[in-house]
Amino acid sequence: MIYYPLATLADAGITEVMLVTGGQSAGSFLPLLGDGKQFGFNRLQYAYQREAGGIAQALGLAEEFVGTDDVLVILGDNIIEGSLSEAANEFRNQQGGARLILKEVSNPSSYGVVELYENRITEIIEKPDNPKSNLVATGYYFFDYSVFQVVEELTPSGRGELEITDVNNHYVRNGNMHYSILDGFWADGGESITSYLETNNLVAQHGTLNRADLPE
Repeated sequence: MIYYPLATLADAGITEVMLVTGGQSAGSFLPLLGDGKQFGFNRLQYAYQREAGGIAQALGLAEEFVGTDDVLVILGDNIIEGSLSEAANEFRNQQGGARLILKEVSNPSSYGVVELYENRITEIIEKPDNPKSNLVATGYYFFDYSVFQVVEELTPSGRGELEITDVNNHYVRNGNMHYSILDGFWADGGESITSYLETNNLVAQHGTLNRADLPE
């Protein structure tokens, strides 16, 4: 599965990548992926997340790696049919801030639901019982380097994690959150066993635009 998000990064023009892993299988990624040259990366580094501390905590581990550059975060269990290259160009042309990749889904209560007003994001509600829309934030996040200061100021949620939704809502409140709508399918292979099966079926039926970039 990790090949797909890495190929998506390569397609978006990313050449320097940090892979954040955890658990007992973290050591398997190095012999599998090596230095990333097979994807065309100039640099592939690894970081270890000691605990299930949330996506925002994992992002914080990349602070020294990213430095003062902008950063694209991709969750390793997300697979798309299309490309992020246009969204990446839009982010490069905006004046700092952040950009989300949005998609309409049939089960929004499983994700961070996005509320819009006059084409601007007004709030992101994490897994609401009664979602106000079917539009959700997928596992793709563009941030300027100030995101690491935001992460440092977070407090853990009720489940003891640093939530990426809290990071995103910081940019929303400051008025510098932008978004792109994703074309083609988006699959979250980590949401449940059912979603994992659906992800496999979608890839088998439709493929992905970056499938040709996957290593042998």
